[in-house]
Amino acid sequence: MLEGKKRSDCPISCSLDIWGDKWSLLIIRDLMFNKKRTYGDFLKSDEGIATNILASRLQSLEENGLIEKSEHPDSKAKILYKLTQKGIDLLPVFIEIYMWAEKYFDIPKEIKAALKDVKKDKESFVRSMAKELRK
Repeated sequence: MLEGKKRSDCPISCSLDIWGDKWSLLIIRDLMFNKKRTYGDFLKSDEGIATNILASRLQSLEENGLIEKSEHPDSKAKILYKLTQKGIDLLPVFIEIYMWAEKYFDIPKEIKAALKDVKKDKESFVRSMAKELRK
């Protein structure tokens, strides 16, 4: 939701207006942790997003400055998506969601293993991952 379209001045409400639906969060997750970069990559996610929803969320995330598009080096028909700094700045939020989920749900072993590393030094993990995402 672009500036001026917010429901209130509450920081949580303003944030949710931009990235608070499940599909936007999953797209950001895929960009952050699953190395997905193309429209087709997002369609292959386990959650099964519909094409019209995907197109709408990608447009919204771009309009709100969380992602940016670039040309695919191998195909003029494909577009690459990447998190902007504004999107990368959500990394600590996602890590906290993962840690909360670990406490209350059965999560995949590979995520549990990664969270072990995060818990050892969360700040270093965030710095390192953010640096990687900026490439």
